[in-house]
Amino acid sequence: MPVLPLWAVVGGAGEVAAGATNAVFMLVTVATQLCMPWLLKRIDHRIAFGLGTILIGVPTPLYALSSDLWLLLGVSSVRGIGFGLLTVTGAALVAELVPVEQRGRAAGLYGLSVGLPNVAFLPVGVWLTQQIGFAPLFWIAGALPVAATAALFGMSRVQARRPADTSRTTTFPFALLPSWTVMTAVAVGAGGIVAFLPLAIGESVAPAALMTFGAATMLGRWGAGQVGDRLGQHRILIPAVLLSALGAGLLAVAAWDADLVSLLGAAAFGGGFGAVQNTTLVMMFERTESGVASTAWNIAYDAGQGLGSLGFGILIALSGYPFTFVVMAVLIAACTPLAFNRRRS
Repeated sequence: MPVLPLWAVVGGAGEVAAGATNAVFMLVTVATQLCMPWLLKRIDHRIAFGLGTILIGVPTPLYALSSDLWLLLGVSSVRGIGFGLLTVTGAALVAELVPVEQRGRAAGLYGLSVGLPNVAFLPVGVWLTQQIGFAPLFWIAGALPVAATAALFGMSRVQARRPADTSRTTTFPFALLPSWTVMTAVAVGAGGIVAFLPLAIGESVAPAALMTFGAATMLGRWGAGQVGDRLGQHRILIPAVLLSALGAGLLAVAAWDADLVSLLGAAAFGGGFGAVQNTTLVMMFERTESGVASTAWNIAYDAGQGLGSLGFGILIALSGYPFTFVVMAVLIAACTPLAFNRRRS
C-alpha cells in the first residue's frame, strides 16, 4: 500500500494519480466483497480463499514491468478482486471452523494475522525499496500470498452453515445495522488517523505514534477476543467505543503540540478500534450467516477507512486539525447508544 504510490511517482505520476493506485485497489475490493455472500453459497470456502491468495500474488510482479499508471491501475484492479475474496472468506472461516463459544478468541487470532504484517511490513516495505529496489520487492510480495495458498491443504471442506435461529435472514438484515454503524464510524476515524496523523503532530513523533496505533489495534482486537468469549461481546463493545472516542479527543489535544499526549491518544484509539473490530464481527456472526456478516463487516472496515481519509481532508482544509479530531471524537461517542445489545451474546 505505501510502496505502490512511490513507484508511480518514479514513473512521473503526481500525488493524486499515485494515490489512485490504492484507491482503485480498494474500490474493486469493495465491489468484490458485495458479491461474496452469493459466491460463498455456491463454492467451497477453500476455493474462494485460494482464488484470493492467487489473484493477490500472481499479478504483483507485473508492477515491475513499468511504472506507467495504466499498468499499475490494471494490476491493482486484479489484485483488488483477490483481496475482496480473501478478506470476506478469511473472516467467514472464523465462524465456520470453530464452535460458537470460541468465536471471539478465533476472531482475535485472525486479528493478529491481519495486524502483525501491518505493524511489521508497512515500514519495512518502504525501507526495502531503498535497499533492494522495487522489482525484487514486487516479486517477494507476489510470492508470499501464493505460498500461503498451501494452507488450503490443512483445511477440511467448508460450506456455509445456516444459523440455528431461522428468524435470522441471509440477506443484509436490519439487525446488523447497529454493529455495522459503530464499526463504520470508528473505521472512518482510523482512516483519517492513518492518512493525516503525521501532518497533524509532526514528523518527529509521527512514526512512534503510528506504530503505537498499529500495535494497540492488534492487541486490542486480540484482547477483546479473549475477554468477549467469557464476559459476553455486549460487555466489550461499549467500553471499546468510549475508549476510541477518548483517543480521538487526546489526539485533538496532541494537534496543539503535545508529543506524549499523541502517543496516549494513538494507544487509546488503537486499543478501542481493535476491540470494536473483534466485537462487531462476532456480534454480526450471531445475527446472520457467516458470508453475509463477513461481507457487511469488511465493507464497513474498508469503506469507512476510505471515507475517513476523504472526509478528514475536507474538514482539515475547512477548519484545521484540532477541530477535525474533535469532530471525530464526537462522531464516535454518538454511536455509544448503538453499542447496547438487547440480546446477550
